[in-house]
Parts: sequence; structure tokens; C-alpha cells
Amino acid sequence: MEAVQKVALVTGGSRGIGEAIVKRLAQDGFIVFGTYNNNPDKATAISESLNAEGKSVHFIKMDIASAESVQQGIDEILTKSGRIDVLVNNAGITKDTLLMRMTEQDWDDVLNTNLKGAFLCCKAVARPMMSQRSGRIINISSIVGLRGNAGQVNYSSSKSGMIGLTKSLAQELASRNILVNCIAPGYIETDMTEKLNEDQRKAFSDKIPLKRAAKPEEVAQVVSFFAHSDSSYVTGQVIAVDGGLAM
Repeated sequence: MEAVQKVALVTGGSRGIGEAIVKRLAQDGFIVFGTYNNNPDKATAISESLNAEGKSVHFIKMDIASAESVQQGIDEILTKSGRIDVLVNNAGITKDTLLMRMTEQDWDDVLNTNLKGAFLCCKAVARPMMSQRSGRIINISSIVGLRGNAGQVNYSSSKSGMIGLTKSLAQELASRNILVNCIAPGYIETDMTEKLNEDQRKAFSDKIPLKRAAKPEEVAQVVSFFAHSDSSYVTGQVIAVDGGLAM
């Protein structure tokens, strides 16, 4: 009997770490659905490029802070592919400032996207994964979720929350062979970190034992491990991809 091609969903898949994850999972043979919210042209360019190489990559518009939008997106994937085997909760935003300057809207926007969005996506895929009696949920947290960072109380809180979400959900879903794990990237070369000036970048690098930032592909490699059978006895774990920063 021909093996069923597995399906992966990567939120925020049109840039940075998300783009690298989409490319890696497509390379690994998954049918990949990525989400975007504000950049359809970039999403189209990625899917067209990968599909031209014989991969199967599709993008859908999804506001992950909206339960209705998330459910519509999951239903669309299930209609097209019949299953979801891997969910990667990667989409995230920052609105950095010191607490005394942070507005309630700054807090709500970051928590709604980063943490509520992950919750909504987990909830939407849980039922089909339970019916399959298999699945992988991979949450992309951050090193600041482990260590904190001045000027990022909203972002750090959202990423710490993803770690708690991971550990609790891993316990809830283990009996159905659904594994839930978390990756905490450190300083990664993305358009988010490009906002830093040269002095800020050097200050970051000097603190890292490996003395360099990571490439998005190095995070995608760990996602690939969690998405495959090599990780079949690993759940509820947090792996820091940080060059030793959190030691």
C-alpha cells in the first residue's frame, strides 16, 4: 500500500524562521501549508519557487489571533489534504519598549498573536490529530522566554507562556500519540534582528559562547527532528537553539 504523504502547517511561513521551516519540511517530503497575514507577494514567490522544484507548498491567509480565521484555515487544509500531521506555531510579532512606556495595546497585540494564536491553532488541530491518533505540535518560543529581556516584557511573557502551553498540552495529548515540543531560538539572523545596530549586534554576539548568530535553517533542522519519527519518544521538551547562550 502506498504511504500517505504527510501534511504540515507552518504559521508565519513567509519570512525568517518560518520561511526556512517551510523549505525544510518541503525538502523532507511534506505537503506544506504556510500562513501569511500581510505579505501575499512573498508567500506566492516562495510557493511558486518550491513547487517548480517538485515540492508541494501552499499558502493561505490567516489571522492567527482570530478563532474564526484559524478554524477556516484548518478546515481548508483538511478539505484539500484530509489530514494535518505537523503544526508549527511560528508566527510572532514584537512591540518592544520599556514597561513604563508600554501601552495596553502593545501588550494585547503581542500576547494575542504570539500566545493566543498558538493556543487557537493547537485547539483547531487537536481534534483531527486525535482522530488520526498521531501528530506533532512544535511551538517556536524564544530564549527570552527562558531568560527574560529588558524592554520585552510583552514578548518574553508570550514566549514563556508558549513553554507552559507546550508542557501542559504534551500531558493532555500523549495518550493519543501526539507529541508536543518547543524550540527556543536565541539570536537568529532574520529581518527582526536586522533592526539592531552594529553595537547591539556585537553586544549580543559577545554573550554567545559560539560567538555568532544562528541562521534560520539551523532552527529548521530541529523542527525537522521533532516532525519525524526520530523524535518518537520525545514530548514536553524545550530545546534552546542559542549557541549556548542559556547555559
